[in-house]
Parts: sequence; C-alpha cells; structure tokens
Amino acid sequence: MDSYFEVLQADRSGRRGRIRTAHGVLETPFFMPDATRAAVRGIEPGALASSGIEALVVNTYHLLLRPGAEHIARMGGVHAFMCWDAPILSDSGGYQVYSLIHKHPECGLVSEEGALFRSPIDGSKYLLTPERAIDIQFDLGVDMMVCLDDPRPNDAPTTEAMLAVERTLRWARRCKIRYEERLAEQKVDGNKKQRPLLFSVVQGGMDMALRRHCAEALAAIGFDGYGFGARHLDMVGNFLEEVLHETAACIPEDAIRFALGVGTPQDIVRCHSLGWDIFDCVIPTREGRHGRAFLRCAGRSVFDESFYEVVNLTSERFRDDKGVIDEMCDCAACAGGFSRAYIRHLFATGEVLGSRLLSLHNLRFYATLMDELRGRSASRIGMDAASALTGRSSI
Repeated sequence: MDSYFEVLQADRSGRRGRIRTAHGVLETPFFMPDATRAAVRGIEPGALASSGIEALVVNTYHLLLRPGAEHIARMGGVHAFMCWDAPILSDSGGYQVYSLIHKHPECGLVSEEGALFRSPIDGSKYLLTPERAIDIQFDLGVDMMVCLDDPRPNDAPTTEAMLAVERTLRWARRCKIRYEERLAEQKVDGNKKQRPLLFSVVQGGMDMALRRHCAEALAAIGFDGYGFGARHLDMVGNFLEEVLHETAACIPEDAIRFALGVGTPQDIVRCHSLGWDIFDCVIPTREGRHGRAFLRCAGRSVFDESFYEVVNLTSERFRDDKGVIDEMCDCAACAGGFSRAYIRHLFATGEVLGSRLLSLHNLRFYATLMDELRGRSASRIGMDAASALTGRSSI
C-alpha cells in the first residue's frame, strides 16, 4: 500500500507527523470531535473550523440506521451531506453493535459471518459483516475508515479475549480484501486519486501477549493505521500506561496510531507521549452541554499533572461573575465577551445557547492543546505579554 503518512519528528514527549487525505493534509497529533450522526451536536461546520477543528469522526452503525448509507451516497457523500469539506474518519460501528447486543441479548448476536441485530429505532433487522462495513464506508465517501472488529471489555475472560482477537484478525483480512475490491471497482490509482486510508484495531484487553499477537498479525496484513481497541482505562479508572505504551511499540513506526475514544486532555497528553498520533472523543462537547468548561492553569506546562481545571458554570458562585470563561481564550464565547454570569443564566433558563458557547470553548481548548503538542503555535505558558501585544489569546 502506498504510504500517506510520514513521521516528521519523534522524541520522548511524542511524535509529530503528517497525513495526506483526499480532503486535505493533517498534522499529527490531532483531535477529532465525534460527529456521530453526521453532526457535532448543536454546532455548524463553519463554527467547528473557526474553533480550529480540522477533522471529524462519524459512525457507520448510526448512519446505517438513519438515514442509511445509500441515502447519503445519493446526497453526494457525507462531506456534501453535512457541508464539511475537510477530512472525515468513520468508525466501523463494531463497538456500538457489541454494546447493543451485550446490554440487550434479545436484539442480536455476533457470529463468524458478522453481527446480526435489530435496530433500536424501528426493530428492522441488519447484518453488519466485515464486507458490509467497508461498503458502507465507501458509500459515505470518508477519507479514513476502520475495519469491523470484535471488541471485548478489558476484563473479559482469557478464552473470550483470545477468540475475539482471532475473529478480529479474520474480519480484518476480509475487510482488506473487500477494500481492495472496492478500490479496483472505482479504479482508484494511488498516484492520481487519493484512496481512503484503512485502519484496523488492535484487541487483546490487558493481556500484552494477546495484544502483541494481534498487532503483529494485523501488521502482516498491512494497514495505513492501527487503533487501540477497548478502553484506555482499567475497570476502576486507572490509566493503562504500560498497555498503551507496549501496544504502540508493536505498531509499525510508519503507521498511524489511533487512540480511539481518548479522551480527557490529560489522557491525550499521556497517550501522545506514549507514541499515539490521533484521538477522538465526545468529552469536550458533552461536558459543554452539561455546563462544564476546561480552563488552562497559568504557568503550567501541558506535561504537568494539573495543567487545566474543569469548572461547572451552572454553579451559584458564578451568578454575579462578569468575567469571560477564560481571559486567555480566543474562542467565540470568550472573544465575544459572554460573561460567566450570562452563561450560568442560559443554563438556568434552558437556553441552548449556553450549551453551544461552552461546547465551542471546549473545542477551542482541545484544538489549542493539539497545536501546543505539535509545537506549531506559541504556548500559553509565559505568553501573557505576547498575547497582550498581538491582541490575541494564546489559548
């Protein structure tokens, strides 16, 4: 496979790279908000771009259920459908299907063929096979796609985890075969037209022997990128540093490393320092919808344990606070002069503007964190004077 990723720099604090896609070049590390159903809740694409967001994640499972991949294809693909002319990655939907069946066994089952399940929306039956997952993602027209895998929780019994890894490997081979068939059908020439990048997912739970086996077998098949399967935390919330570090080390140096579902700002910094390149999560917008804002702590490096704090702006203590969310921030909410008192009022009265303003603020926080990890923009640390001179915050 032609390579569309290059590592530009690597050191103890992480690595910096560049990914070429059909909808633009991305510098790593970068963070993708979850536009699960082809939308980041309550925020239009222009506002996302203005916040510094460069790529989004959509979900195959949810778009299969509604409005349907064929419908999106008729609309010109997911980029045209949602008016986003920048890179999009699609998750395979495997985790969502597994979660549905695990919680409601009567809704379906997973077999060697694929996942058979009933829609929680209208009860319709669906069969999501590895081949079908690839077809759906081609219909969506995404820039980066993920193989269907068989995800299991980190505390799954050893036998169950082993079987899931072997099935993940068999499904990855089937995905790769179907992927190459679709490329041939569309006559995509890697030297003329950019093909979508294909990712597989490394499973194995907390068993490093299993993860190593999975990563090495996937590398033998050959993919553009490899994701970290299952949660990056153990069952009581401890960060799985050793597992994440060793899994990254098992992935080829010239491949993209995708830490799926990560996460909090602190966990992103940790994962980046362990060699992971790209991240996605609902946290910044979900926290914003619940009245919580991320604030940088002045004078602290992102590599400090407590370089930020999360404040709940629905609290009574902000009732008379005339200050903006963060004076060092240049997001739409802070640059627009919206006070903490006003945002608290919006949440108290149920006005959706409050959720939108905090979501935009949090997304800007994440985008600037990525800039800082890339070393592309001036750090906020010790930049008070520079910010004042330029008239712009260095958030």
